[in-house]
Amino acid sequence: MGILGWAEKHGMEVLQTASLLVGLFTAVHSVRTDTKERKIGNLFALTNAHREIWSRLYERSELARVLMVSVNLNRDPVTAEEELFVHTLILHLRAAFKARKLGMQFDDDAVAADIRQFLNRSIPREVWEKSKVFQDADFIAFVERSLASRDDSERAA
Repeated sequence: MGILGWAEKHGMEVLQTASLLVGLFTAVHSVRTDTKERKIGNLFALTNAHREIWSRLYERSELARVLMVSVNLNRDPVTAEEELFVHTLILHLRAAFKARKLGMQFDDDAVAADIRQFLNRSIPREVWEKSKVFQDADFIAFVERSLASRDDSERAA
């Protein structure tokens, strides 16, 4: 029994195995491509949500105080509109944090710097202190670490 005999006897098995391998590789490639497309779509959705939230600040002049570094909250307490805006940003940040934990790529140093810059302001800090009790422990720890790293770097300077 030569090569022709073997091919005649096992040819169908070889063809079936080859077909299975091609199908498997095609499926793996499709899953990778779909995953990449989904990640890109998620990034665009997150960016769009970010833009929509921040556009409110520019559309509504009564929110301008949110970005002021120092506000006398004893004299002029946080308004309902300001609190809602900051809560929305905190929820957006939490969603991004959860997406990061599920594999979305972020520059952690840049996110921490954004948190420090924003929550260093009077109104956002006040709202964060009131609302953090409603957040999960991992997210609170992430935000607090981000804030603490700023405090540590200032002490070293």
